[in-house]
Amino acid sequence: MSQSGYSDDTQQASATMIQHILAKNTVVCDLTAANKKALLQDLAARAGAAFGHGAHAIFDVLWEREKLGTTGVGHGIAIPHGKIAGLSDVRGFFARLSAPVDFESVDDRPVDLVFLLLAPAESGADHLHALAQVSKTLRDPAFCEQCRKAKDSATLYHMLISAANMQAA
Repeated sequence: MSQSGYSDDTQQASATMIQHILAKNTVVCDLTAANKKALLQDLAARAGAAFGHGAHAIFDVLWEREKLGTTGVGHGIAIPHGKIAGLSDVRGFFARLSAPVDFESVDDRPVDLVFLLLAPAESGADHLHALAQVSKTLRDPAFCEQCRKAKDSATLYHMLISAANMQAA
């Protein structure tokens, strides 16, 4: 048992969750969007294609969640998320924007790093663990600055996976 109260196996599973929810084709660099709504529509379309779900249904879930309160967590980062019927497990999609967009973030700073999280409608703890892991990974300002400078999607993907694995160590 670790100092946090979780078993080492639980910490390991949580810390490596990003590698289980992201794939190389679900990380994009230099995405362009005119505004928050257009960004969420584009991400919904890309996630829908990658995960085999309807883009409109994904967008609706994301937009309804945004109406409850922004998922712009500050420091140029947003973590839009929602639960989707028919999804088999938690999935992620990461985008670095070519230019920041207003996301009505808690610190009023525009967003340029977006980690979209989708979970099965009946998920509970898995969704929360993924959200916590993504948040923890993106809380590191030096890591986020490296993400902003990554040369391509493949590099960005490997950075995200490596960061999660380093947290497990």
